[in-house]
Amino acid sequence: MAFSALDILLIAVALLAVGLAAVLLTRRAAGEAGQGVAELAGRLKQMAEAQAAANAQLAERLQAQERALAQSVEQRLALLTTKVGEQLDKSAKETTSTVTDLRERLVRIDAAQKQLGELGTHMVELRDILSNKQARGAFGEVMLEDLVRQVLPRDYYEFQCAVGQGRADCLLRLPNPPGSIVVDAKFPLESWRVLAEAGDDAERRQAARIFATAMTKHIMDIRDKYIVPGETGEQAMMFLPSEAIYAELHTSHPEIVERSYKERVFIVSPTTMWALLNTVRAVLKDVRMREQAGVIQIEVGKLLDDIERLDERAVNLQKHFAQAEKDIREIGISSDRIKARAERIGEVELGGEDAAGAAVADLAAARQTLGSPQR
Repeated sequence: MAFSALDILLIAVALLAVGLAAVLLTRRAAGEAGQGVAELAGRLKQMAEAQAAANAQLAERLQAQERALAQSVEQRLALLTTKVGEQLDKSAKETTSTVTDLRERLVRIDAAQKQLGELGTHMVELRDILSNKQARGAFGEVMLEDLVRQVLPRDYYEFQCAVGQGRADCLLRLPNPPGSIVVDAKFPLESWRVLAEAGDDAERRQAARIFATAMTKHIMDIRDKYIVPGETGEQAMMFLPSEAIYAELHTSHPEIVERSYKERVFIVSPTTMWALLNTVRAVLKDVRMREQAGVIQIEVGKLLDDIERLDERAVNLQKHFAQAEKDIREIGISSDRIKARAERIGEVELGGEDAAGAAVADLAAARQTLGSPQR
């Protein structure tokens, strides 16, 4: 803690007073009151003057230190103010960015919350649909129809058609083998829901037995109603409109799946049904290609016959061209001979009977040449 010059002066005066009192007491005790007081006063005066000079120097030093300290404090305050301003600007920018991010996230959260609300509404609607057996059947039929319409050509399926003694949800009209296949879109959801909501092990075992019984009965019903010799193939399908139930069925109830294989009633989900339909489409494409292969072979045979006839006609035409070429060549030879004989006739001079006879002979020869065929 720094002391001012006045405080130091007061402290010095107090110390002098205490010293003076001590000296007076000492002198009084020794009996030297008169002369000692004068000496003591002189010494006190000297000490006071020395103390005043020291106090002046000390005051000057203190003022210099105060000025230096004030200047250093001002510099440090200016630097601190600059740093605080920069930090505040940085904090303001970060705060603004954070607020912007928070607003964007709140917007996304509101959108996600809205979607969750809509999804909850849809889930409630789906639960209501699945709780009603008739509506559940319609839901499975609609999903099955959408899958079939998206994959197969129109001529290879039919919905709600009579098969045997029942009415099939979907009939896949496939060539033999395998033949037509019925797809049933119903499922005993009530027993499954009891199994899913079972509490302890005893309730779960009882619900599992009920579910297995219901599934087995449904599999047997499909087999008896939709596997009709002479009308359908040797297998049928049960369509489950839920991937979760399909996975749980294969994971926790393999005995039901094995029974379906034994009865040739195959259980399918939307994913496996989509894969199966794409396989069926590839098979149908191959069948159509095989059907068209016979027609292509017949047309290729006819094309080969036409090529043979064309070859024969080309050979005949080539013979005609060869004969025409021969005739043209012989006509040229005859023309050259006629020309030569005509020139000899023109050179004949009417001077004697021998020359006239020779000319007549050449003329007869020319006529014979013109009259003889293919010369």
